[in-house]
Amino acid sequence: MNNILQILREQKKSKLKGNLYHNIQIKFSYNTNCIEGSQLSEEEIRHIFENNTIINNERIINVDDIIETTNHFYLFDYMLDNADIQISEDMIKEYHNILKRGTSDERKDWFNVGDYKKLVNEVGGIETTKPSDVSKETKLLLEWYYNLSKVDLEDIIEFHYRFERIHPFQDGNGRVGRIIMFKECLKHNITPFIVDEKHKLFYYRGLKEYTNEKGWLINTIKDSQDEFIKLIEQFLD
Repeated sequence: MNNILQILREQKKSKLKGNLYHNIQIKFSYNTNCIEGSQLSEEEIRHIFENNTIINNERIINVDDIIETTNHFYLFDYMLDNADIQISEDMIKEYHNILKRGTSDERKDWFNVGDYKKLVNEVGGIETTKPSDVSKETKLLLEWYYNLSKVDLEDIIEFHYRFERIHPFQDGNGRVGRIIMFKECLKHNITPFIVDEKHKLFYYRGLKEYTNEKGWLINTIKDSQDEFIKLIEQFLD
């Protein structure tokens, strides 16, 4: 895994089609947006990434699904460029800004694209951090993370769980949280992963029951790592 970040950066720069970077972009954007309700198929996302077009199959398509798909391509590139830099509040906010810019949410005064939420929200019926406490709780989360002597996979999963419980943004928290996990795996030489749509229910169950049984989320992530290894083996010697 030592060279994955370097390889992805080199393939991104080359702009050649059909390599590992190319396929991660498509699979990551498809799965992370699909988990959040996007109706675009993987094939449609492939056409957007490869040709900047979308197949006309005579069905109604939400424009935000298209915008957030293309935004995720830019977000992944931004993440790659900064993968070895320490995660920070400013970086997390920039992730959100890239993901949500140009969407209908940006036209809502209360939405706060690229900044913390203004209104109370919840996830899966679970109460999250109040808007007035988000900055404080995020700083505490980062302080805990910075003070780890060595970051391993379970630390990254723990960070993700705490981040999702804070739920710092009005929307987009899951996608921001999942790309943070990918970044931190690259930074700490851990096999990265994409939580795919078929693991959606296991992933949500793992987050919901994390305080009672950490193993459900950890095992879901490890299954996703196994799938990512297969992808690497497919495209790299």
